[in-house]
Amino acid sequence: MQKISTFLWYDHQAEEAAAFYTTLFPDSRVVRTTRYGDAGPGQAGSVMTVEFELAGRPYTALNGGPEFRFTEAISLQVECDDQREVDELWAKLTADGGQDGPCGWLKDRYGLSWQITPRVLLDLIGDGDRARAARVMAVMLRMRKIEIQPLLDAAEG
Repeated sequence: MQKISTFLWYDHQAEEAAAFYTTLFPDSRVVRTTRYGDAGPGQAGSVMTVEFELAGRPYTALNGGPEFRFTEAISLQVECDDQREVDELWAKLTADGGQDGPCGWLKDRYGLSWQITPRVLLDLIGDGDRARAARVMAVMLRMRKIEIQPLLDAAEG
């Protein structure tokens, strides 16, 4: 059993969000749903929490009400193998009210921030050749969804 997991607060969309997220990644599933009882604070019988796994990692979603909202101060980062994976996740996560943001960040329709990051970007900006890394960074900073080919072109100078 893991000691640390991510806990996400939703107004009332915990079950819907968990069901959506588990369609995006292999080795993902809803594990358990709990419901509010007569003691509240939610309406008796309504979903309180949904425990789920994304790519084998545990998460809990709470229907806690409108008191708190997600901010960009926390995000889920997905390291992608190729442009196809970046494009697919970007399209699915920005669909139905999601919003694209700068430098590979987006907000999904529930307001949760994600970083859709090609693994090659991490390698290139961590390159020991600082001039090469700086060229890549300069190109990446002008992007919304990350496009791999322009990064590779910048790396080559």
